[in-house]
Parts: sequence; C-alpha cells; structure tokens
Amino acid sequence: MSASKNPSRSGNPARRAAAHLHEQQDGRSRITWRDWVSGARLRTLPLAVAPVAVGAGLAYMLQAFSWSLSLLALAVAVLLQIGVNFANDYSDGVRGTDEFRVGPARLTASGLVNPKKVLATALVFFGLAAVAGLVAVLISGRWWFLAVGVLALVAAWFYTGGKRPYGYAGLGEVAVFIFFGLVATVGTVWLQSEIIPQEAWIAGAGVGFFAVAVLIANNTRDIETDRLAGKHTLSVRIGDRASRILFAFCVLVPFVVPAIYIVVYPGMLLAMLVLLAAIPAAVIMVWARSAREMVLALGITSLASLVYGALVGIAFAF
Repeated sequence: MSASKNPSRSGNPARRAAAHLHEQQDGRSRITWRDWVSGARLRTLPLAVAPVAVGAGLAYMLQAFSWSLSLLALAVAVLLQIGVNFANDYSDGVRGTDEFRVGPARLTASGLVNPKKVLATALVFFGLAAVAGLVAVLISGRWWFLAVGVLALVAAWFYTGGKRPYGYAGLGEVAVFIFFGLVATVGTVWLQSEIIPQEAWIAGAGVGFFAVAVLIANNTRDIETDRLAGKHTLSVRIGDRASRILFAFCVLVPFVVPAIYIVVYPGMLLAMLVLLAAIPAAVIMVWARSAREMVLALGITSLASLVYGALVGIAFAF
C-alpha cells in the first residue's frame, strides 16, 4: 500500500501520529488521566515555583507582601509552564522530532492523543495563565505587565513552535534564564512593590541558573536523537563533554547568592544546605553513562531548585 493510502507511512508526522492513535485504540479503549499528567511534565513545575517563592520573600521584606498577588504570580508561572510543556509536545510531535527520542513517550509523537487535542490543551493553559495575569494587573494596577505577559506567551509558543523555533537554534537556555529566572522573580516583586531591590535581580539569576541546568540535562541526554532530528540545541552545538561541564557550573553557581548575602540575611545558611543535593546532581551528570542517570540528575536539580527558592525567599523575609 502506498504512503498516500496508508497514513501510518505518511511523510506528514501529524498524519502518522493520528494513524498511530487509531491503531493503538484497537488495543486500548481510551486515554487515561495518567497520560495527561505525564504530558504536563510535573517534574518541571518546581522551576516555575522557585522564582515566585524568592520574589514573595523579597516582597515580604519590603513590607509589601500580598497573598492574592503572590498566588496569582504563582498561577501564571505554573500554568505557563504546563502550557509550554503541552505546546512542546505538540510542536515536536508534528515536526517528527520526537520520533527519534528515547525517553518517555510523548502524547503527540506516540499517537496516544490526536495532535489537535494536545494543541487545544496547550492553548487552554496559556489562556488560564493570561486570565490569572490579567487579574493580577487589575489588582495591582501594573499595566506594563500586559506587555510582559504577551512577550512571555510569544516566547512560550516559539520555543518549539513556528517556522523557526529558537529552541532549535540553541537559544532555549537564554529564554529559560530570562523568563524562569529574572522575569518571574522580579515580576513577583514588582507586582507588589514600587521598589525593586538589587536582591531581586541577583537571586533571580540564581534560580534562573537552576532552570538552565535542568534544560541542559534534558538536552544532553537527547544530543544524538536531536542531531538526527535536525534540532540544534545548545548541547548539540557544544557537544556532550562541554554540556556536562556547563550543567555542573549552572547547578553550583546559584550558591554564590546566599554566600553574598549570608552576613545580612543569616537565614541564607539554610539555603547553602541545598548543596547537599546540588553537588551529587553535578557528580551524577558529569559521570553519567546512561540516559536514566541523566534523568536522575535532572530530577534532583528540579527539586533542589524548589527548596533553594523557598529557603532563599524565607531568608529574605525573616
């Protein structure tokens, strides 16, 4: 049978995914909630929570803390992260990029879900993030946040979407550092205070490096398959060894922040204890011999970023 008559052999990845979906449905009655939870990639969510925790702590220090605005900032960050994850699932799937990957199956590429449903899910989460952001703007009166929000949504989509996704050009780490480090931290403070102290920028850089480390771990694992798919991530460009060294740097440099401020904020001593997780993550990543070990380093780093963000925020607040 020709490819035109057999969708599973089509040159269009989206048609192949849809055909695969119908084939799988023969032996599986329906998609489960576990598949959708897996698609949300929950292990990445600490990266969204950490900068908000730091920003909230700084707002408390400035005596400008607001539960409602902090929770809205958290909602924006988490919903945007989930939306990005589903958008990446869709974009990589329809491009055929995920056909080469060796990690957990993605919704689109595996054919578990119709690609249009994955796209619709991404758009729903982007919409919810936009609503939470709009409410925060209405409460705070920070109308400039509308422009920041639009920029964040555009960056989220074009990471792997569009004709020239910047994630395929080795710029993903830059965007992650900016939006899940500086923007999220400084934005949380600015929602609540007219003052943006230098601590917001410096601590924002700290959590941003954790986010970059997680992306590097993911992309280092996928170097060979990304190269086959034509996805030129930073790790593909600089190679395996340099990527491992860069990971170690990014997971350890955040501790310069509590080291700088420990005299003024004694609670930073607790944040330094997160080194007990960061150092093993760096060691595992540098010496990893399998994808599973790299995934372990990624998971440890993601959780370390959450604890780091919480403890740095607490140190600033108290």
